[in-house]
Amino acid sequence: MAEAGAVSRKWRGRGTLPDDMSVAAYLANAREAPRAEAFSVSARAEITSQPKRPPKFASPFCAFCASVRPPSAMSAVTLNPSPAAPAYLLESAWQARAAAHDARVRVWTDAQQARASRGEKHPIFDFLFSYYCFRPAWLRRWHPGPDIALTGETARAYLRWSEYHEIACGTDVPPLDSPPSQINTPAAPPTPNSPAVALAPLPSSRRHYVIWLRALLLATQSRPAFFGCYGLHEWAMVYRQTPDEVRHNAHPLRFAPNQLARIVEAAPITCSHFDAFRFFTPPARLLNKLTPARETVPQFEQSGCLHANMDLYKWSFKLAPFAPSELIADCFALARDIREVDMRASPYDLRALGFAPITIETAAGRADYEAHQRAFTTRAEPLRSRLLTLCERLLA
Repeated sequence: MAEAGAVSRKWRGRGTLPDDMSVAAYLANAREAPRAEAFSVSARAEITSQPKRPPKFASPFCAFCASVRPPSAMSAVTLNPSPAAPAYLLESAWQARAAAHDARVRVWTDAQQARASRGEKHPIFDFLFSYYCFRPAWLRRWHPGPDIALTGETARAYLRWSEYHEIACGTDVPPLDSPPSQINTPAAPPTPNSPAVALAPLPSSRRHYVIWLRALLLATQSRPAFFGCYGLHEWAMVYRQTPDEVRHNAHPLRFAPNQLARIVEAAPITCSHFDAFRFFTPPARLLNKLTPARETVPQFEQSGCLHANMDLYKWSFKLAPFAPSELIADCFALARDIREVDMRASPYDLRALGFAPITIETAAGRADYEAHQRAFTTRAEPLRSRLLTLCERLLA
């Protein structure tokens, strides 16, 4: 009690202990921090004692904990004004963009559909179509996004989706335009008063999700990235499981169950992502320093998390057809690369499939994982910003 009182006076007086972190939780974290010093073992070997050194994760983790706040205080941002009239794309221009998108994503979807036709399972790439419930055929569809009108007779095919409506070009047709880095648009405008198809305003029934997503994206951007988790969530998902309980039991684990358990128990488990934490085995949940929940996702999400950056794909396709398909494909490409690293850092031995392990049970492996993590965070930031801009446009 005296120790708790001292901590309360010291840290709450300075304002550095998060309001939602109890003194008991702080003390528990402080006592457990030295466990990070022991987290280094050779492949398939017993954990050996390591020279004591300051735990690398402690300061960044405290910084992250201090940033855990409800999103309500972060989401009061002035929305962009209502957009101007849409830009019109000639039929040949938008069809070329649609064909380019289809060619790009078929590299991913054709391989997935071929495996499915043969009844083959893949421990890495199936996740992108099973956990993320967006069918390959849906990923191949091209949608232009808001503020673009499609001209030509074939554009009427988009009217089968209720989110589209037909508009007239009018006599004051604005200049044809196309997003940067996309296929160039022909210079000639469509014939005045000819019909065109464009997205209608966002239905009121979908506003709640867009408001929630905007708050999540803002909250994630506002807090520091944390790079000290080292992918231990996959290890926590098989902690103390029997061979029959292991999810991908068609593939061997790199360690025997007792060795795997000792690695998990010696490591600081600092998972902030609820959709990873909820798959932890019951005993592994007790080892996690945080307790994220579905309703507190915006309070815990941070941009250093691999799964938070993979989820940009989920947030983008949930905005379809209002999200430009190029943005959805960009998010998918990032999610696919992250998923590969995620599983290479797992306890599964996937070398038979051509994937060398990232040995996070060693200092070199953890450094390798962190380098990937930082690179993915850098790639994710412009995608998160594009999603935020899209949310604000849809809510305007």
